Amino acid sequence: MFSLIIPVYNEEDLINELAVRSVKAIESFTPNYEVLFINDGSTDSTLRKLIEVRKQFSRIKIIDLSRNFGHQAAFTAGLEMALGNYVAMMDGDLQDPPELLPEMYRKIKEDGFDIVSGKRLGRKGKRFRFTTNVFHAFFKKVSGMEDVENSGNFSIMNRAAVNAMVQMKESIRYLPGLRSFIGFRQGYVEYIREDRLGGEPKMTLGKLMVLGADAIFSFSKFPIKVCLFLGLFGTIIFLIAGIYVLLAKSLGFALIGWSSTVLSIYFLGSIQLIFLGVVGEYVYRIYKESQNRPIYLVKKFYDAETE
Repeated sequence: MFSLIIPVYNEEDLINELAVRSVKAIESFTPNYEVLFINDGSTDSTLRKLIEVRKQFSRIKIIDLSRNFGHQAAFTAGLEMALGNYVAMMDGDLQDPPELLPEMYRKIKEDGFDIVSGKRLGRKGKRFRFTTNVFHAFFKKVSGMEDVENSGNFSIMNRAAVNAMVQMKESIRYLPGLRSFIGFRQGYVEYIREDRLGGEPKMTLGKLMVLGADAIFSFSKFPIKVCLFLGLFGTIIFLIAGIYVLLAKSLGFALIGWSSTVLSIYFLGSIQLIFLGVVGEYVYRIYKESQNRPIYLVKKFYDAETE
């Protein structure tokens, strides 16, 4: 069986086309499939339209979460409930074209890959293009994960890779990073990412920055290295300033004004605040993990037997 996971949040304008294109693409290479729509706490008519679409396509299932848990949590719900031997993840805004699924499926079946991801050669539209490209390049550099660059959630995994992903239980999640972390043999299908077809974008700049922070703090010690280098730099500056003061006093130079003193205090104080901020981020993540709360909660599951 083949499973396709699609999280949606307030996507009432796209549901019908998303379902039609996804089902058509899947039926071109297999008759045995399921499409799992994860309704991530939508506040518009998304759920109602999903229920209507189920009347047309019997193999569509709906996982209705109790509230908005976030994109990564919604994908996790789909991964844990998918039944397929091959499981695909795809965003619900049609920027990742469902028509690419047959090629990805062929590649994972015939070429012996465990995971096949969509690798973006470029993006249509200008929204956050520069910011996203910078993040992917920076994350690749600091994490050491060569296969993450320009690769998002769009992917297909075999059951062994899915089982490995499901074992990752951290609350703060970055699935492309986890997908790289588990290893296995990974391949790619290159494509140009489409602009959003309709509706309002859900990935705002603020959410993108939070996701970027989660990725960096979860998979890299770069923030700690920055603190170390800043601390060493501050120590060197302090030693130089101390030597200068001692020489000035021994040679009888008059130290006029407080500018150097104030600047030194501000400089060292800023470094300490950066340290506290970085340590605070790690402490917060440790606290979130220690709570051991569910990553998501399901309100209702609309499967083939649900009326």
